[in-house]
Amino acid sequence: MSGVVTGWTGRFGAGLVALVALAASPASAQERLTVLCGVQEEWCKAIAVAFEKKSGIPVAMSRKSAGEALAQLRAEAANPKTDVWWGGPGDPHLQAAEEGLTQPQDSQYAKDLQPWALSQHRQSKGRSVGIYAGALGFVYNVEMLAKRKIEPPKCWADLLRPEFKDEVQIANPNASGTAYTALATLVQIFGEDGAFEYLKKLNDNVNQYTKSGSAPASAVSRGETLVGVIFTHDGINQKVNGFPVDVSTPCEGTGYEIGSVSIIKGTRKLDAAKAFYEFALSPEGQATGAQAKQFQVPSNKKAPTPPEAPNFEDIRFIDYNFQKYGTAEERKRLLSRWDSEIKSAGK
Repeated sequence: MSGVVTGWTGRFGAGLVALVALAASPASAQERLTVLCGVQEEWCKAIAVAFEKKSGIPVAMSRKSAGEALAQLRAEAANPKTDVWWGGPGDPHLQAAEEGLTQPQDSQYAKDLQPWALSQHRQSKGRSVGIYAGALGFVYNVEMLAKRKIEPPKCWADLLRPEFKDEVQIANPNASGTAYTALATLVQIFGEDGAFEYLKKLNDNVNQYTKSGSAPASAVSRGETLVGVIFTHDGINQKVNGFPVDVSTPCEGTGYEIGSVSIIKGTRKLDAAKAFYEFALSPEGQATGAQAKQFQVPSNKKAPTPPEAPNFEDIRFIDYNFQKYGTAEERKRLLSRWDSEIKSAGK
């Protein structure tokens, strides 16, 4: 994973001052912060509860997939009803930044963040920053594969095998940040035409394009499908919860997400939004992930990394081009081609 940057300057203490001031203010108890959440419900609830306890600020948390969240922010641009967008892959956060839907913000925790988190801040011109990272890969049902004497998928090419006919789930990239990351990853590995030829063949083995990027992991755990394309931490979550699943990452290479947080431009609760932003980057705030049995790699070096989290040193990552695939133009173009060549084929 690349993207080392320097020079993140600004009022690093502003968010902490806001947090202290709001916690001390009786009026803050009435100021409900509206947050769009892009991670699993368990973590959405955990960080909301922890932040409320810390600050005294009530949080109205709404779980949305990345595509849904971006569409909502676009629709609300003239009259924002959302204050913070927290979680979900960084590509759509970059697109929101490009479209002026979010505003610049610095943090006191900049010195403690991983280079890839700072890279997100630089590329978004300060309008977004990384809070965790997750590797794209596969989840598969161990028991069902053993019963059918099928080898688990270890490469992208394996998903095209005839034994996986109607046994693969992946989300729709229009709605899901996970699936958009997969689409952009395949384009970077195989070239655009090669990627779409692959996706046409994969379509024969796909039984459903889900709305949520984590839904295939749940379907695999329930035995509804053999394989899902997911961020590996979602598969690890199912495994830790006792389901007969395991995960792998593609031998050809794979992409990754920089889960991000952004403050919405035009929020009427800016101080409260800044306080949440700082909490999301703090070791305490990021520790709520592990507490909620979520296994992403945190961006703050002082936050505990769950022992179950994937070891990035063992994964063959591509040099994912966030600068290109995080633009609204590129996203629109790729999704339009996916709709015309893949979606139109039906599933």
